[in-house]
Amino acid sequence: MNEHLSSQSAAAPHGSGIAQFAFEMGVLKGVRRAGWWHAGIRDPESVAEHSLRVAQLAALIAAEEGGDPARAALLAIWHDSQETRTGDLPHTARPYLTGPEPQVITADQTATLPDRAGKTVREAVAEYESRSTTEAVCAHDADKLECLLQAVEYRTAGNGAVQGWIDSSRRALVTETARRIADAALEISPLSWRDR
Repeated sequence: MNEHLSSQSAAAPHGSGIAQFAFEMGVLKGVRRAGWWHAGIRDPESVAEHSLRVAQLAALIAAEEGGDPARAALLAIWHDSQETRTGDLPHTARPYLTGPEPQVITADQTATLPDRAGKTVREAVAEYESRSTTEAVCAHDADKLECLLQAVEYRTAGNGAVQGWIDSSRRALVTETARRIADAALEISPLSWRDR
């Protein structure tokens, strides 16, 4: 952990540390999902917008897969929280980078949090990254499924350059539930919910 952050942690009162962290998490409202710029999307969704629907989907997938919906949603909420420090890196950047390591970034981010709060975030990120639980698998599937849904929405709005995102997201899905949702999403209109 960064020495500067370590000394801040000892000095920061509990409320101050959480307030600082909350302001940092607010940055995610303005961080755009950069990969969509490659497809010509001028004003893509923010990381915060993406993370909300990922958490919602993770809960639903986990419920159907026999996992804990609340835990899956918790993992999903934190899955991209490190992007306050790195920005959103498109997949095309990954071959050129040796990191960033989500758990290392999270440790620095949570250094000023009270013990229980910091541990909650660090454990959620570690579990998500491990993919070792049903909830983590469901949260990962929710991340890919949300990308697929967003691509379908962009396609419906007239951007035909998103098929690669749809195909790669569908291929990455592990759970039967997420696969069924993806297949249905490819068959129906994003506005079909209005016709019920």
